[in-house]
Amino acid sequence: MNTEATVQPFFPPAGVSDSPGLRVTLDDLLAVFNLKYRRTPQLGWGPRTRLERGYFTPDEYYEAVVRRLVVDGADWADVGCGRDIFPQNPALARELAAKCGRLLGIDPDPNVRDNPFIKESHEGPVETAGDKGRFDVVTLRMVAEHIEHPIESLRSIAALTKPAGHVVVFTPSKWSPVPIVTRLTPFSLHHPVKRWLWGTETRDTFPVQYKMNTRRRLRTLFLEAGFKEVFFARLPDCRLFAHFPALNRVELGLWRLCVATGLRYPESCLLGVYQLERAARAGA
Repeated sequence: MNTEATVQPFFPPAGVSDSPGLRVTLDDLLAVFNLKYRRTPQLGWGPRTRLERGYFTPDEYYEAVVRRLVVDGADWADVGCGRDIFPQNPALARELAAKCGRLLGIDPDPNVRDNPFIKESHEGPVETAGDKGRFDVVTLRMVAEHIEHPIESLRSIAALTKPAGHVVVFTPSKWSPVPIVTRLTPFSLHHPVKRWLWGTETRDTFPVQYKMNTRRRLRTLFLEAGFKEVFFARLPDCRLFAHFPALNRVELGLWRLCVATGLRYPESCLLGVYQLERAARAGA
């Protein structure tokens, strides 16, 4: 079965999935959108423009999928959680934190101490979290691109996952323009550029590896660790100039043109869900 979603204007995809419970609907996307933006009487120019054009961000797709998986009482581990679970959607973070059972944040950076939503924390790499038990849902939001030893990391993630549990990976596509430029530029330049484009802080910039940032590579690595792919979507990312209204409208116009002509938008993120079927082979 083809499990790759196709993004279209005005009516975002239900998605094609081996698990019907993971299909993202328009209602799912509007639910996370409203949690994020409907706290104020009027939408700002950014969300208003995106909604008018039928565009939802990759983050909103990720949030919708996680919202489907984190059911009442579910145990959830967020790998690389940093200071936030959903940086742009604290209302959703509060909603899911309140309904899940355990919520463990795993991160080697001290930023994890500032996360207000997690119920437990492990300050260290995922490979050292083996004593934390098993979880129904394990999430990696913008983490896979930083992993230096994918096989070792995924074996540890498999050890954290309950049988038939799900791992959600949300990460940039290796062959998108921004990751290509990132790999070709010195790390010392990464934060100044990110600060100019998106207003990020120094402590939120980390070295990148891009060792598991294609669909094929993700499927191969997760299969080796005992998982099967149950959902995958390649999501156009029109946020490079999100802080610059005129340029962002150009991005969205280019996306609409790509959809109309059947071309793939050049900048994209990958969203995959993998279900544990078996323990990884020892020594493999």
